[in-house]
Amino acid sequence: MTRARTTTAAGKTRFDDIYNEPDPRAYFRTLSPLEYEIPHQAQDVFRRTLAQRSAVRGTQLPVTVLDLCCSYGINAALLNHDLSLADLYAHYTGPTTNGLSRGELIECDKEFYASSRRADAVPVIGLDTADNATRYALEVGLLDEAYAENLERHPPSAELRRAVARVGLITVTGGIGYITHRTFGALLDATALPVWVSAFVLRTVPFQEILASLDAHGLATETDPERTYPQRLFSDPEEQRSAVELVRKAGDDPAGLEADGRYYTRLYQSRPRPA
Repeated sequence: MTRARTTTAAGKTRFDDIYNEPDPRAYFRTLSPLEYEIPHQAQDVFRRTLAQRSAVRGTQLPVTVLDLCCSYGINAALLNHDLSLADLYAHYTGPTTNGLSRGELIECDKEFYASSRRADAVPVIGLDTADNATRYALEVGLLDEAYAENLERHPPSAELRRAVARVGLITVTGGIGYITHRTFGALLDATALPVWVSAFVLRTVPFQEILASLDAHGLATETDPERTYPQRLFSDPEEQRSAVELVRKAGDDPAGLEADGRYYTRLYQSRPRPA
């Protein structure tokens, strides 16, 4: 029986029942009908941004990536493997993995990802409050390190601070709104290298406080207000009505975007200001 879903204060449907399962099969089965696609939209962006960050003079290679709200390691899978998001949907919703136990799926996925590992793969550290999801990503080899910590409520552990000190690029696709300037401030305080941030942000979610935190830590942020990236279909008419209202309150036009039935994001790219 499907669990009744609640909504956030902004009217967005909560999918808490799929975010921290022992493996990602329910996640993909639930989000497939909603055409959740932001990791696909981010795949090439993150690869290009990583290549640009790697090319910075004096950079020690490979650059370590910190993926915020990493979930089951999906962004890491797409960054470091010759796989598409469609491949992941097919893998986790198809007959090959349907009847496997968690242990059997782990072994299957180790081989699945190892067989498509890119030669230019980089270390990826994952941060998410979902301990089961991060444990899965760690066990199948998608993440090099994983931290199930809530920086909105608690300071980062000493282990996480040491990990962040090695990071050169921070990525996030679906977490802004769940995490705020508090998480970014705590992480940026722990950085030791010049760090870039590549963030996809829903047009319904305020980003000003995070922008202020990035600026206070010496990062300049750019975005193209005319360029948007689809995230997923709305789950019901009420979710759409809430999104359209929020977009209008933010001074944006939902016509042809949220008004047509999907959430949309903007990309914010932050880099250290020139000395």
